[in-house]
Amino acid sequence: MKFKNVLFSGLVLALSLVILSSCGNSGGAKGGKNSDTSKKAKAAGDAPDTLSVVKSSYPPVDKAKYDSLLKFNAHNDTTGRWPVKGAPYPLGGAILPFYRVVAFYGNLYSKKMGILGELPPNQMLAKLKTEVKAWEKADPKTPVMPALHYIAVVAQGDGGKDGKYRYRMPFKQIDSVLVLAKKAHALVFLDVQVALSTIHAELPLLEKYLKMPQVHFGMDPEFSMKDGTKPGKKIGTYDAADVNYVSGYLADLVKKNGLPPKILIVHRFTRKMVTNYKNIKLRPEVQVVMDMDGWGEPDLKTGTYRYFINQEPVQFTGFKLFYKNDIKKAPHHMLTPQEVLSRYSPYPLYIQYQ
Repeated sequence: MKFKNVLFSGLVLALSLVILSSCGNSGGAKGGKNSDTSKKAKAAGDAPDTLSVVKSSYPPVDKAKYDSLLKFNAHNDTTGRWPVKGAPYPLGGAILPFYRVVAFYGNLYSKKMGILGELPPNQMLAKLKTEVKAWEKADPKTPVMPALHYIAVVAQGDGGKDGKYRYRMPFKQIDSVLVLAKKAHALVFLDVQVALSTIHAELPLLEKYLKMPQVHFGMDPEFSMKDGTKPGKKIGTYDAADVNYVSGYLADLVKKNGLPPKILIVHRFTRKMVTNYKNIKLRPEVQVVMDMDGWGEPDLKTGTYRYFINQEPVQFTGFKLFYKNDIKKAPHHMLTPQEVLSRYSPYPLYIQYQ
């Protein structure tokens, strides 16, 4: 199973590295699609969405409802792992478990990295709306929030000037994603693939966006190459200490800026991608989602979720669906919302489409 996941991930990376390397070498940050998108946004009178959720004092979380929803989402778990014991109640304004988040993942520079960049913006947003309705129909008890999950720092095949093998997207492109999210009344997740850099170096550069109440964060261990290996050669790793650094940073932003809790997505499809999971610290200001990021046939995905998500509980869970890669092998079928909800315990509250 591990070998299959590594192979799957490597193929996806190979596609993304070629595209993003050429993008970086051609000076794409200064022109091309980014400039066109910015001009169109200005012409339409749009601006980055900083007001979707107003900064204010939020009423305390309804603890009885919170506990009831955690029990419901445990989906008849008999192991005692779910709901997670000892987790603090979140601050007021928390999204999980009151909502399920359905996100489109990708990058505006590449049609190969995910649905977010594959389709023209209006078509992409219409498709996202369709998926949201499908999840609401499959689970009427849980309302759905749409989201755009944008890769803000991308692992690439070229070392760049500093030899870190990562490409930071220009802020103007992030602004374009915020404009699209505003149209869809959607959350935004900024995702980071650090490669030979570190999460300590990359996260603070996005602070001005993370101060916005509708912007959340994703960290990808697959491309965290702590031993200096080039990204794509092997699967990377984060430790609980790295997750705790990020959640602590986000918690400080929440407290200093009067924000609702941030959601932190941690991608995972092997055990070694996240080490010492029991040491991950939970905080009222941050909601941690362990996102099952592997692709392949339904049985393979089920095994990955069971061994690396269900059996190593942190707080909340997520599940990733691939429009193309999930159907490459027999039975050539991407799981439907109804199938995901029937197969998995606990119910994933964050759903990502690539």
